[in-house]
Amino acid sequence: MKHFCYLILILIAQSSLGQGSPRPTFFSPPVPPQVQDGKISFHLRAPAATKVVLILEGKLIPMEKDKHGVWNATSGAMQPDIYTYNFIVDSLTITDPSNPLIKPAYYGGGQSLVLVPGKNPEEWEMRDVPHGTVTRHIYKSSIIGDERDFYVYTPPGYDASNKDTYPVLYLMHGIGDDARAWTQAGYANIILDNLIASGKAKPMIIVNTLGYGDADNMVAPGAFQKFTDALLNEVVPQVQTKYRASDEASQRAIAGLSMGGAEAIYGGLNHPDKFSWVAGFSSAFVMFGIGTGNMNNQGKQGFEGIYIKNFPTLDSTVNDKLKLLWISCGKSDFLFHSNKDFMQWLAQKNIRFKGVETTGAHTWMVWRRNLIELAQLLFK
Repeated sequence: MKHFCYLILILIAQSSLGQGSPRPTFFSPPVPPQVQDGKISFHLRAPAATKVVLILEGKLIPMEKDKHGVWNATSGAMQPDIYTYNFIVDSLTITDPSNPLIKPAYYGGGQSLVLVPGKNPEEWEMRDVPHGTVTRHIYKSSIIGDERDFYVYTPPGYDASNKDTYPVLYLMHGIGDDARAWTQAGYANIILDNLIASGKAKPMIIVNTLGYGDADNMVAPGAFQKFTDALLNEVVPQVQTKYRASDEASQRAIAGLSMGGAEAIYGGLNHPDKFSWVAGFSSAFVMFGIGTGNMNNQGKQGFEGIYIKNFPTLDSTVNDKLKLLWISCGKSDFLFHSNKDFMQWLAQKNIRFKGVETTGAHTWMVWRRNLIELAQLLFK
């Protein structure tokens, strides 16, 4: 009798799904986004809602409700990539309850993710290759004064009992995100799995740590310095103790996106004895003002003064210590001009760097590609 009841429930659920948009019943399974010929179909059951709007990579797309109370919308043809989206249900913004793929946010909420696959798998798509491991660590920061975490990616074949060491990339997230971002939204572990399997990148350890020097006030004066202190004096020693991580500057890199890019440049250029490889993606150099307690300076002279205060000892002798200083930004990024301004200041100080201008705006679609390009240069 018990198995008969289960069978009846399954038949009811299956019979409720017709052609076109899903027809829900109490027993209907949720329907995640469906991709066909590059077009994405979105569905949300909200029969009592009066208006639902899809936010797809910042673009607002009205949804239409069918007679079953399901709201539907279909995008135009999209290029292979991973896209973020949310629903606005009347006045409430939510993630997709049918989709477990989430880009997390530090204060909750976040965005749903949907993959449009390529004809040939992109570097961020899962392939039949050996996979590394991602491990979460939680610790109490005596410097910042909170409980915080970091994630460590170890490459395929990593053996803790072996005495050989690996190079390490410290990779930071942007403002509003948390330590999970590079794994859950950037797919950094999948990217490295694929690059390592194809021989394009050296096997390396990647560390993603929470990037706030003040968790209650992300732009508090001195936040960059406190974060750097915690990174160097708390996170790095733990990584060195728990993993077969090289302690040589030539085998250590620091990089990040947006706020994390500015942090990487700040930490790397002020500590070239710790990091020989330094990179920033769409770096929020405008945030260097938090190091001086002034985010409001305007004009070239004002920002130049902020640069000098944040890098008081920086000069061309750093060229002998760095193997790579890599600064990239999308041409449609709202931070593009501040990146150009900072690169101009570096050039005036005769500091060598690789400047990279790409297409795209302030999005993960740009930053995944930045990581793919950078990873193939590191530790070679």
